[in-house]
Amino acid sequence: MLVQDRPSPHGAVAGGKPSSPRAGPGADRRHPRPFAKNLDFATWASEHSSKLLLLLFALASAAAVFLLRGAAPDAAALLCLDRSRSSASGPAKLPYPDVAWSKVPPLAIAAGVPFASFRAERWIVVAVSTPPTAALAALARVKGWQLLAVGDSHTPSGWELKGAIFLSLELQAQLGYRSVDFLPYGSHVRKTAGYLFAIQHGAKVIFDADDRAEVPGNDLGKHFDVDLGSGVTNHPVLLQYSHADPNRTVVNPYVHFGQRSVWPRGLPLDKVGEVGHEVFYTEVFSGRQFIQQGLSDGLPDVDAVFYFTRKPPTSAFDLRFDSEAPKVALPQGMMAPVNSFNTLFQSPAFWGLMMPVSVSSMAADVIRGYWAQRILWEIGGYVAFYPPTIYRKDHIQAYPFAEEKDLHVNVGRLIKFLNEWRSNKQTLFEKILDLSYAMAEEGFWTEQDVRLTAAWLQDLLAVGYRQPRLMSLEIDRQRATIGEGDMKEFVPKKLPSVHLGVDEIGTVNYEIGNLIKWRKNFGNVVMIMHVSGPVDRTALEWRLLYGRIFKTVIILAEQSNKELAVERCTLSHAYKYLPKVFERYSGADGFVFLQDHMILNYWNLLQADKEKLWITNKIAHSWVTVPLESNKEEWFVKQGALVKQVIGNSPVHFQTNYKENMGEDKIAFCGSELFYVPRRFVEDFGDLVGLIGDLDLHHKIAVPMMFLAMDSPQNFDSEALAGTVFKTQLPANATFSTIYTAQAPAVFPVKVMNEIDFIKVIRLMSIGDPLLMELV
Repeated sequence: MLVQDRPSPHGAVAGGKPSSPRAGPGADRRHPRPFAKNLDFATWASEHSSKLLLLLFALASAAAVFLLRGAAPDAAALLCLDRSRSSASGPAKLPYPDVAWSKVPPLAIAAGVPFASFRAERWIVVAVSTPPTAALAALARVKGWQLLAVGDSHTPSGWELKGAIFLSLELQAQLGYRSVDFLPYGSHVRKTAGYLFAIQHGAKVIFDADDRAEVPGNDLGKHFDVDLGSGVTNHPVLLQYSHADPNRTVVNPYVHFGQRSVWPRGLPLDKVGEVGHEVFYTEVFSGRQFIQQGLSDGLPDVDAVFYFTRKPPTSAFDLRFDSEAPKVALPQGMMAPVNSFNTLFQSPAFWGLMMPVSVSSMAADVIRGYWAQRILWEIGGYVAFYPPTIYRKDHIQAYPFAEEKDLHVNVGRLIKFLNEWRSNKQTLFEKILDLSYAMAEEGFWTEQDVRLTAAWLQDLLAVGYRQPRLMSLEIDRQRATIGEGDMKEFVPKKLPSVHLGVDEIGTVNYEIGNLIKWRKNFGNVVMIMHVSGPVDRTALEWRLLYGRIFKTVIILAEQSNKELAVERCTLSHAYKYLPKVFERYSGADGFVFLQDHMILNYWNLLQADKEKLWITNKIAHSWVTVPLESNKEEWFVKQGALVKQVIGNSPVHFQTNYKENMGEDKIAFCGSELFYVPRRFVEDFGDLVGLIGDLDLHHKIAVPMMFLAMDSPQNFDSEALAGTVFKTQLPANATFSTIYTAQAPAVFPVKVMNEIDFIKVIRLMSIGDPLLMELV
């Protein structure tokens, strides 16, 4: 049911759908049916003229079909052409809610509803699904603030906490809010009802928190700007990120507060590596930071990729940010992730509290944050980030990775879209609805959230909220040149961070001890993985799996994906891309190349020599010597000619090595699904790639050629991969599970196309690494 179809008393929505979502309201086409029939024929005919026309049209159509059956082929062709034209029309557009803003009736607080007469200006809103915690009890005692706990279907019956107002599902249903109809029963997004309750009961400031937020000293005003006042002249200036680079649209604020290697949930993964401090900042007058994002000591707001790859699963995070770093604002055109754990909303930004319902649960608040930041520019507001305002304890209860999948797939594209979006609507609420509709059209959320937005905005009007006035966009004006006097310097501290969480095996259990040993062994080795499966379904999973062990995991694929930090590289020439990665990680001990058709059992490689080359030259079906003389395979002949050309133009040491190892009348063919290049051979590898240049030398020929030119097979650590299980193809009745063994260094082939396939692989690999079961 569309929002505009809701019955009174909530309905202030006109019926009918406009022909264009940007065209404004359409005419009401609903006709009331008469209570009694008129037997006068003329009147009857007038009232039923549409039916008569339909009847005549049906008769004419039947006659046409009858005639065309005996007609010439041209007539039949004409009918088919007409059908093709009619079916070529595109899919129907999303219905655009038609809201009569001026006719939204006020929603009075029913006398029988609990807390009907209560009013407060400062509210803390949390979602609760468990019994009251000590942290919640402390929040209820924060002086000058009212705690509002919003329940869901998981909340224990009889939930009660002294000093808190509790909104049960039953009470939420009695409040008369349109938005409640759209909220899932078992989700924290039911906080939307709580926001409306607080606004209706006098809120001027809302602190959006979770149930484990501990406020140091019970004083939210210690770092937050709770009272912005009425004029900017009474407020100091804030540091602001520079707008000098218009192409810089997203930033990691954790760097500013001393944690360069930590990133917030919702930061595009291709921006994780941007860890340098700002060359300079600018300044902005305080007073319009309508959304204030605080940082969390202990467990900051991080994504599953960080959470699972930066510590052992049984160890808790306890990170610290620089509490003395100055707060910093974002200029128009620049965004950063905003969450629902530790965020202060001033009244002019209350419209930005709505939580979407059609995206995954751990993506809802971040997508909301980006959506709200864009609208904030329309009223001259901005987001500011603050030093630690709460402490969150890590309960070592991570949420499933799939719950934030929507985030990683879409966030980069969303930021680009929001920066480019413009609307000619005349009021703030019209612009908000317009943006929600546009986001549904682009697939960032669904029609359900468009309808929720319309309901939410009507609820705001009904409870007495007044729309802020629009202001012109700074990003559409010529910005002033940043002079030397406008540049402000601040160099962030470099605080201790967490990469694995534990440095010594000592007293930790056996499984954690193994994880630490593997990480210590491979913690400075970079994995380069080429993914042939759909990257939107597998890239993050591979990074999650191997990122626990290796320094980093670079994902390559046939097509790039900036949102998932996937780099474009054709598999047939993958070796040509590797020197770029080598240069990027100049301090790494070595580089492992792996295709996603092969699984690496890293626990069996602790004894491998990281100073030597590894490749599957001891695996019969993986490494094959191909004679060139009298070879009738044209492809091998051409590849052999290219090898001779490269070797013939090579320096003496490469040429001598290769000819001594292989000779001139044959070449090596290797699938090169897995190999290792240590630091001392990186320069040689790059030189050989340069010698190949633009030649069409295939990866399966080039890699073994380069290995034989760099060193003698006698010097390879051939035993490292000698036990690899390698099947050229699986029997019809076999699966990967039938050939997999945790005792082999690697297993081939495997086909991972989605999360289900990945989970199956994880469960098999957990035989060798039991902690992997924490990922599924």
